[in-house]
Amino acid sequence: MATVDDIRSLWADLDQTLASIEAVIDIPRKRGEIAVLEDQVAVPDLWSDPEHAQTVTSQLSRLQAEVERVTTLRGGLDDAMVLIELGVEEDDPETLAEANATLTAMKDKVEALEVRTLLNGEYDDRDALVTIRSEAGGVDAADFAEMLLRMYLRWADRHGYATEIYDISYAEEAGIKSATFQVRAPFAYGTLSVEQGTHRLVRISPFDNQGRRQTGFAGVEVLPVTQEADHIDIPEADIRVDVFRSSGPGGQSVNTTDSAVRITHLPTGLVVSCQNEKSQLQNKQAALRVLQSRLLERVRAEREAELRQLKGDGGNSWGSQMRSYVLHPYQMVKDLRTEYEVGNPMAVFDGDLDGFIDAGIRWKRQQGN
Repeated sequence: MATVDDIRSLWADLDQTLASIEAVIDIPRKRGEIAVLEDQVAVPDLWSDPEHAQTVTSQLSRLQAEVERVTTLRGGLDDAMVLIELGVEEDDPETLAEANATLTAMKDKVEALEVRTLLNGEYDDRDALVTIRSEAGGVDAADFAEMLLRMYLRWADRHGYATEIYDISYAEEAGIKSATFQVRAPFAYGTLSVEQGTHRLVRISPFDNQGRRQTGFAGVEVLPVTQEADHIDIPEADIRVDVFRSSGPGGQSVNTTDSAVRITHLPTGLVVSCQNEKSQLQNKQAALRVLQSRLLERVRAEREAELRQLKGDGGNSWGSQMRSYVLHPYQMVKDLRTEYEVGNPMAVFDGDLDGFIDAGIRWKRQQGN
């Protein structure tokens, strides 16, 4: 059983961490922003511009949730101190045990919130647009890409985050060539941005009739979803729109009309496609949203490259290969940047990613990215 000194020490650690979080988040400033947004929401004709209304209400909801999360933890910490003092006063082990259990339960929540405060990049609070592509490794790479797609969708599902798949291109034998989907959640981009890079799978290939060990690679790209304030203009003259029939695994047609859309951005050569919506118009709108996010990322990357050049830093501190998933001859998933590793790959493939993501966010902050 924890001693009184142990319980007091745990309380003091949590109090110090929460105080630093409160300083970073700046609750009084956030409350001022909430008041301004509440005034905007109260305007009678707010929904005459649905896109603007959605932006305002989403921002209000995010700020309210952020403030409530911090104030709830602070209230819980204050209540725990009351229990500690009561337990000491009355020499009551049960009350002290209750205080210790309360603080232990709060520890994970405070640590998770501490990681969240590190997400202060320009687009970190946005929804995320994730693209997974099979790379070197043939059918094993395509199968691995599909495993990663399921992994991220399971991770989002565990957290109650909404997802929308825009496009899946299936490989001939098994797996996928590529997939693009959106994760709708506060700080989804900042959280998932640390997953960007090349992922590597080592296993006995189920597609090799000689049972040999094979290595497959898949690339993960994470972009922030554009908002109306981003001003990414795409003139119609700058794009070519092609329509085609959606297809499922193995090339089987799942649509009898040409509703799938592929957009080529002529000035940059960027190509995006969407085939999961019901109509050609919906697919075109979704593809344009993906294209806007890619163009926004190009602008951000060019700006960062210019800053690195000014600083004399010509290199990029992000290595391309960032994580290995080994299923044979031993079981391990290891992040090559943070050194974080676990010995249960199946749990990771089932969406248990939080340890890797938290370590990645802390590493990214230490690198100054």
